[in-house]
Amino acid sequence: MRVENNILLLRGNEFKQISRKGFGGDPNINGHVTVTMDHLDKLINKLMQIREFWNNEKVVFDGILISVYYNKIAAKSNRISTIFKGKHSNDFIVGNKYNEQKNKHITTYHITKDDLNKTIELCVESSKVLKQYLNSKINQKIFKEKKEYIRKIDYGNSLKNWKIFIGVIADISYVETFDVELAKKDVNQHMITLYDVKQDLKLLLRKLGIDILSTRIIGNHTIFLEKNQLDLLYEKAPYLVSMSTVDFSNLSPDDFLINNEIVNYKIEDPTNQPTIGVIDTLFDKKVYFNKWVEYHDLISDEIKKSEKDYIHGTSVTSIIVDGCRLNNWLDDGCGRFKVRHFGVSLSDGFSSFNIIKNIKEIVKANKDIRVWNISLGTNDEVNENFISVEASILDEIQFENNVIFVISGTNNHTKNIRRIGSPADSINSLVVNSVTQNKKIANYTRKGTILSFFTKPDVCYYGGSDEKYINAIGPSGKIEVSGTSYAAPWIARKLSYLIDVLGFNREIAKALIIDSSRGWNWEISDEKIAYYGHGVVPIHINDILKTKKDEIKFMISDISEKWNSYNYNFPIPLNDDKYSFVAKATMCYFPKCNRNQGVDYTNTELNLHFGRIDDENKIKDIAGDKQNNEGGSKTSYVHEVSARNDFRKWDNVKCKIEKFSAKTKERKSYKNKKWGMEIKTSNRLDSNDGKGIRFGVVVTLKDIHGRNRIDEFVRNFTLNSWIVDEIDIDKKINIYEKNHEEIVFETEDLKF
Repeated sequence: MRVENNILLLRGNEFKQISRKGFGGDPNINGHVTVTMDHLDKLINKLMQIREFWNNEKVVFDGILISVYYNKIAAKSNRISTIFKGKHSNDFIVGNKYNEQKNKHITTYHITKDDLNKTIELCVESSKVLKQYLNSKINQKIFKEKKEYIRKIDYGNSLKNWKIFIGVIADISYVETFDVELAKKDVNQHMITLYDVKQDLKLLLRKLGIDILSTRIIGNHTIFLEKNQLDLLYEKAPYLVSMSTVDFSNLSPDDFLINNEIVNYKIEDPTNQPTIGVIDTLFDKKVYFNKWVEYHDLISDEIKKSEKDYIHGTSVTSIIVDGCRLNNWLDDGCGRFKVRHFGVSLSDGFSSFNIIKNIKEIVKANKDIRVWNISLGTNDEVNENFISVEASILDEIQFENNVIFVISGTNNHTKNIRRIGSPADSINSLVVNSVTQNKKIANYTRKGTILSFFTKPDVCYYGGSDEKYINAIGPSGKIEVSGTSYAAPWIARKLSYLIDVLGFNREIAKALIIDSSRGWNWEISDEKIAYYGHGVVPIHINDILKTKKDEIKFMISDISEKWNSYNYNFPIPLNDDKYSFVAKATMCYFPKCNRNQGVDYTNTELNLHFGRIDDENKIKDIAGDKQNNEGGSKTSYVHEVSARNDFRKWDNVKCKIEKFSAKTKERKSYKNKKWGMEIKTSNRLDSNDGKGIRFGVVVTLKDIHGRNRIDEFVRNFTLNSWIVDEIDIDKKINIYEKNHEEIVFETEDLKF
């Protein structure tokens, strides 16, 4: 009789793909707003002031920049689509941020002067129509009541027809005001990101009298400027500055209790163990496990180095190689790992520019490494309106390469509550905060979230505290340490085990880690998420790879190619024509991101729907999510704020947990006796951004009667054309070892 169940991997039944049907209909007027002639005239006046500003400005690029202050967090469908560039206006967004209250969008567009003139003309003519025909006001209700009358109005040569008029009204119904954003200079912030005005960056700066080397440019829009160059930019063109931040950053502080204990540990030579990449401070090659580490020192020999520059990096790597022997209470069952260690920083700080350039080259040159640990972080807080340059580069690397970064959540040793530091704001990475041995937040832990929305940190783990420190190896022996730097390596170990040893893809591996930390906790307060993320990851790998006997956990992965990737072939076991299961599902994916879009950072949204199929052939989602239901019925509309807060729209991690209690009853079945899964894809910018994105989903079914029904589950799925792999750890390890055996030829001289 089974005491616990192994997790299952489902294969052989691919998701089908379907494009979205086009939706017609009238322009979408804000249902909570009445557009008055007075409001429209104020906006016209503001637009004219902006036109005058640009006419008097010596502009060094083609076009103008204009910011729209929306009156809400505006979904793509609520943004400007008639004025400016018409239906293509979204393609000309170059920046997004929130207002101070975090409840409204401020969106910057790059348009032409002709676009601005046309916008003013359309607004002026619309104001005349309001005054002459509609008693100087209109709203959604008035439009519906007077639709036939509105259609028959003579709109003249500018508006042409009623659809353009209503389109202008719909646009204006979501707008508070317009303005030109003029950035304020911070003398400490020398890393500058400029708006994308479709001009070569060096040429643009040269027109302002600023000459820079190519080595001072990261990506297409971020530059490092000296003080005199900074002064010139803010004097001549402050409207070009989208974001600014510091370059040279102090490392987030860790605690080292330097009670060096000389150890004489013996360790066998490495064989076929997987390799984890470490990007950190320097590594001391005199330690007992040095054969397990391939070390690359990227700090110039001309720079003086002291012993303290080796403590952090060496201790982080010691946990990855031999952490379980050093900390018996944290034995995770994953064994030892080899490390390829890259020393990129000294202990007193680092240059963001140098770090970023190094990381891109390191990953490019070491494609055999899938899991990377970065326990470096800045002491400075991340900005609330944009992702750091460092984090954005890590996200770009992970979108373009089949790798995953594990990043420490950074530390705080002040009395003030502080937001996490860069690069812990990386969306695609797995970010780790620290807890004490008793699973309480450590006193040095900093808080998320990112961009007022994204869940960072992702998870928590044990990073040492006064209660019980983490043992590590430094240059002079065994030391006791604490900090998020020492929580992250334990998660890197688990990820490497899942990816390199067991063969899971990174999407499933990340989902397994997050799912294991969340449990069945369907309600977590915002405050708790800010510190814990989804929760504390279990210590032993078996607690991730096995479930209780009344639970069935399965994994599935595929690629999104069109709007709806669907599979309606999940034959969940029945009990007297009812379902005795409650369910939870965790999905992870690695989207393309765009730092220039500010708070609208992720380009692609994958929305997970999972549940029974009802008699209308719609999925009854386990969390009640009705987003993207085909047909656009009233019951399927979800406001943007609710979609973000309740269903994590635009977050690349989705956790859906069905609520249940001791009183929960069995669920009814429908005519279709199967469950379904849909992955709905939305794109902010380019419609191709979501094509080819792999997703990994981990689903857990819990029998409310406490019964073990895994054998019935496997039988049902096998009969329905699924290949069901039971993840037997011992068998997987044997396969891994055979695949990595070194072949020794008996013949001394082989000639080919």
